[in-house]
Amino acid sequence: MPTTSLTWTELETLTDFDPDPVNGHTNSQARLRLFGQAESEVRVTLYRDHHAWCPYCQKIWLWLEEKRIPYRIEKVTMFCYGEKESWFKRIVPSGMLPALALDGKIITESDEILIALERVFGSLNQSMQEVIPFRRLERLLFRAWCNWLCYPSSSVREEQNHRQQFKDVMMTIEEALAKTSGGYFLEQFGTADVIFTPYVERMNASLFYYKGYALRDVDGENPNLSKWFNAMETRSTYRGTQSDFHTHAHDLPPQMGGCYENGELQMLLNKHKVDNGSWFGLPDVTYSEPETSCKEALHRVLKHRHNIIRVNPADDKVMDEALRCALTFMMTKEVCIPPSESDLALRYLRDRINVPRDMSIYAAKQLRESLEKTATLAGDRPTPPLPTKHRRDQDPASFK
Repeated sequence: MPTTSLTWTELETLTDFDPDPVNGHTNSQARLRLFGQAESEVRVTLYRDHHAWCPYCQKIWLWLEEKRIPYRIEKVTMFCYGEKESWFKRIVPSGMLPALALDGKIITESDEILIALERVFGSLNQSMQEVIPFRRLERLLFRAWCNWLCYPSSSVREEQNHRQQFKDVMMTIEEALAKTSGGYFLEQFGTADVIFTPYVERMNASLFYYKGYALRDVDGENPNLSKWFNAMETRSTYRGTQSDFHTHAHDLPPQMGGCYENGELQMLLNKHKVDNGSWFGLPDVTYSEPETSCKEALHRVLKHRHNIIRVNPADDKVMDEALRCALTFMMTKEVCIPPSESDLALRYLRDRINVPRDMSIYAAKQLRESLEKTATLAGDRPTPPLPTKHRRDQDPASFK
């Protein structure tokens, strides 16, 4: 028997999720990170993008979190989802992200930022100078990925050649990882792993979605890289910066200048699953789901519910009721029939959950699942495709 949706007041009683963004686990919502130290110890300000989409920002963010260096965060708009703030252009005329202020001095270019941080705070187990061979290997892999993903193939043979070129570089990566016992690029986690993290994470998502290629597959072609991902996910620092397949698949095209599907059957199956669910079982995360995932998702929706409803194309009253139905289902597993024709409203939100800006991976999976299952009770209309030239539908001003 369908239940009545819970009120907002009733929903509020179902979550006690209350993280400490300043001294707790790595999180995207923080504006200040102290790691238990006094605010007077802060010498660093990191300028990064609002959505946590920028791979070079993730590199600096992860390094600072691992070193537990107190720092402030100022969030800046990337061009693909809005105009760069004038105040930032006065500090960094190029508008380049990331940027870092160290004792008042502005530094840009992620490698230069890491070198400057090392000089003051010491290296992260390996110095930038020590990992130059790994940096070159990462750039080689990046180029092979771009050649395959970001240019349309004129023939099946060209597509196969790009795939093979990428796999050839991956073989070198596999050989490098096979030389160590702990799953990392060197015997200890360190700078080498930080350098690889951002783009390998994005390769994992984009190749699965656009090319039908499972980069992370312990029983497949890249078992050592799969072990590396598993090792990274033991680190709360990485889990706090980690994104999911849905977010990356749709934030990358405007950043990369385009991502091209190959139209193969496996690619089409993968794409459908990433876009429509179920989102559990995707090879974007393998560590066990935290018990707090539903409570986290509810907490984040409650914080921003007025803006979530306001920016939705549906009538506010319709979206309000439909959203409460989805949240009621997520928290109680009781089926609640949403308003007629609210399927598009719920799927509009489903497609714009942003990991990790809004919440962590498992929280997002739970919320997407609940939105989709509730939407199916109202209709089966597909949502319009997400934009690929820009993502200005993701207005950061609404969700600070």
